[in-house]
Amino acid sequence: MRSSLPLTLLRQSANRQALRQRAPRSVRFASTNTEAAQKKAQETLATAQASAEKFLASAKKFLGPVGEKAGQLLGSYKEPLFYNLAVAREVVKHVYHAERLQPPSLSTFKEVYQSLWSQVTNPAALRSFAQSGQAAQVGIYGLQAYGLFKIGEILGRRQLIGYPSSSHH
Repeated sequence: MRSSLPLTLLRQSANRQALRQRAPRSVRFASTNTEAAQKKAQETLATAQASAEKFLASAKKFLGPVGEKAGQLLGSYKEPLFYNLAVAREVVKHVYHAERLQPPSLSTFKEVYQSLWSQVTNPAALRSFAQSGQAAQVGIYGLQAYGLFKIGEILGRRQLIGYPSSSHH
């Protein structure tokens, strides 16, 4: 009995060489929807700009002088910021409609919170939570979150302890 392994390896090697020798195709097929896609993009851009202008006007009206001051503080970043927010809103809206998303119903909220409350108020459930080791796991996660918060504070202050003194005014 002869092994068919060398024959299989030879075939695979020949197939690889044949694939390498073929010239890569550089043919690009013209898209039939290019003009439609450009038109759709322009419409979306116009919608986003109109939304940004509406948002800016309503923010000024709602916030009054504080909003105007905040707008002045943003300076030249205000227009790109509002544009990006409007585009993000449009993208989220398209995804929301395409995926047929919907918020949970009131009965679903009620059911979830009732279940959660019944577990929290049940001493047997709390005892099993503590005995299973999940309480320790939650404590470790909380400790990790606190540690990351403190590291962020240290980086923000640029000092390990306290804030830099500003005695050289």
